[in-house]
Amino acid sequence: MSAELISYPFLFAAIYFEVFLLLTFLSSPARKGRERVVSTSTPTVSLIVPCWNEESTIEGSLNSLLALEYPSDKLSIVVVNDGSTDNSKEVLKAFEGNPRVTIIHKENGGKHTALNTGIAATDAEIVGCMDADSFVEPSALRETVSLFDNPKVGAVTVAMSVHQPKTLIEAMQNVEYILGIALRHILASVNGIYVTPGPFSLYRRTVIEELGGFRSGHHAEDMEMALRLQRNGYWIENAVRARVYAQSPRTVRSLVKQRVRWTTGFLRNVLGEYRDMVGNPRFGTLGLIVLPLGFFAIVGGILLTGVVVYRFIADTVEALLLTNGLPLSYLLTPRFSFDLFYFPVTVFVTLAMVAAIGSVAFIIVGKHISQTPGRLTIGILGWLFLYGLIAPFWLIRSVLDVATGTRRPWR
Repeated sequence: MSAELISYPFLFAAIYFEVFLLLTFLSSPARKGRERVVSTSTPTVSLIVPCWNEESTIEGSLNSLLALEYPSDKLSIVVVNDGSTDNSKEVLKAFEGNPRVTIIHKENGGKHTALNTGIAATDAEIVGCMDADSFVEPSALRETVSLFDNPKVGAVTVAMSVHQPKTLIEAMQNVEYILGIALRHILASVNGIYVTPGPFSLYRRTVIEELGGFRSGHHAEDMEMALRLQRNGYWIENAVRARVYAQSPRTVRSLVKQRVRWTTGFLRNVLGEYRDMVGNPRFGTLGLIVLPLGFFAIVGGILLTGVVVYRFIADTVEALLLTNGLPLSYLLTPRFSFDLFYFPVTVFVTLAMVAAIGSVAFIIVGKHISQTPGRLTIGILGWLFLYGLIAPFWLIRSVLDVATGTRRPWR
């Protein structure tokens, strides 16, 4: 059997998902989501900022929260210093006199304990969780709280992109984040969101208390909470024009480490406590499409990499055999001629190109509907041609870690 045949189910699944996203994007619920008018309601809001060794970013994060366009008597900020060992405690002293900021110092216990400590220190109707290396736009909170007018909504996600991307690695992640904007916007219309991102998400306080607060969730507390909300019948909405900018890994090594944590968190949560949601029609699009395709994407990413490597090796060996002993200098001489007529248009290549074009289209959609500033050309090119070379490292390591029970540090 040809090696490419192994990849066909995964490419077909990718294209099927893109068609599903397109049809959902054009549906009435998704269109209404893009036409929302910001509500005039102003429930009390408390924004919880867990902090662990964030001396370089915590000041900017808090200043962005203090600049939010929201009645000052309805907004409070709770910073929980989770046993930082750097200069974070000293940086936070500058905010001790601000009546809207409460600072709590505790021993290190993990992000979920910091979130629970912050929530316990407030009685606000809405609680938001924001990473200490993120920055929000002034209008973000107004855009978000309006979605809690629906009593079914337990949490709201926002539009997230990379803060001032400069390197190619950051530009590629920015493109991926903008693709995520489109996906969350579309999936919110069918209640298919499975993670409430840490950089900035809001929750109905009574729901968090009902569900027992945050858990570690295998270092993926935002994913675990989202799945728990979904299991208990709550909706997760998306405010597509509420903007937050997050710091991202700047090196390949730190990127792989971050994604191993995300991927193992997905596998351990969904294969563990929430495995009954996979393929379960009770959970609609989330159970029947999103979670199964999450597994499919991990397996497919690994297998597609194997197919590409196999074909490269096989074609190289075949070329060497056909040269009949030509000198090595000839084999290594580059050939720059290129003729589109001889481009190998196989079924595999055609499907891969269709899937890639579909992804780029949704990246453009995400940028448009969220009004994300900046150019994406370099990021898209890097994401198309380089990201696939890096992703197999974290996919393979994640699967091996889960299979062997290996636990890696959060950072």
